[in-house]
Amino acid sequence: MEALLSRELGCSFVRTTGHSGGGCISQGQSYDTDRGRVFVKMNSKSEAKRMFEGEMASLSAILKTGTVKVPKPLKVLDAPGGGSMLVMEHLDMRYLSSHAAKLGSQLAELHLHNKKLGDALQKEASTVDKVVSLLRKGGGQVELPFVEQFGFDVVTCCGYLPQVNDWQEDWVAFYAQQRIQPQMDMVEKGSGDREARELWAALQLKIPGLFRDVDITPALLHGDLWGGNVAEDASGPIIFDPASFYGHSEYELAIAGMFGGFSSSFYSAYHSRIPKAPGFEKRLQLYQLFHYLNHWNHFGSGYKGSSLNIMRNLIK
Repeated sequence: MEALLSRELGCSFVRTTGHSGGGCISQGQSYDTDRGRVFVKMNSKSEAKRMFEGEMASLSAILKTGTVKVPKPLKVLDAPGGGSMLVMEHLDMRYLSSHAAKLGSQLAELHLHNKKLGDALQKEASTVDKVVSLLRKGGGQVELPFVEQFGFDVVTCCGYLPQVNDWQEDWVAFYAQQRIQPQMDMVEKGSGDREARELWAALQLKIPGLFRDVDITPALLHGDLWGGNVAEDASGPIIFDPASFYGHSEYELAIAGMFGGFSSSFYSAYHSRIPKAPGFEKRLQLYQLFHYLNHWNHFGSGYKGSSLNIMRNLIK
């Protein structure tokens, strides 16, 4: 492993630190190099390369906004013995506590970043030259362009299951067709649950009504922001393990509210920048449906009851 990393990263030496980590999907190990400490995530599944390429694109996109700290991604490599690995900057992370409110503010900034780009372009870009100047930072580095549709340039994975990120103009159609429907297809293939199929058929008719009079500008999302994917260091909050795409900012808060890990100061800071729109609570349930279905498809029928209950509640 050390020789592979040395060759691929152009380092004169690589040495394991003994620091390891990981979750239910991938495992990780830190290495010291003459170019700084790196963290290597490894997964032996045949689909791992697609998963890590999506994570790398997600981290890169968030990094370019300059809003909230993420580990800088370096390279996706084939792993010795099969599978793939993602090499990224090592960050010394601890449990999120003192910087929870700061994370709320920075997450709101991430969600508002694309809207601000659009507002600036609309206000100031009367000529091609002005458009170019707005999209450039110092030194000629091009920032993220304004995005008018919902989706992402590459496949990203929430867990190890791929998300359909084909660009689409209508958010309601995107969410129903490219988030819930693929999960329902997997449920159907795995268990053929009749009640789930009937509830989903009824819910599809109700979804458009949940978005009446709601104006949605595509927002760059982390995509899997639960308590296990946030941390902090001395400088402030950190988010990691993203499954990004451009979607409705409210979607981000769905899984955050399912498994805990976020204090009231986080939510207060976030909603001071992005207030709750009418119907927020109902839409939050709709967005949690994706994550319960995704957990059902990852981990089994222990999440079936929660999935069906949400659909029952939403079609009342």
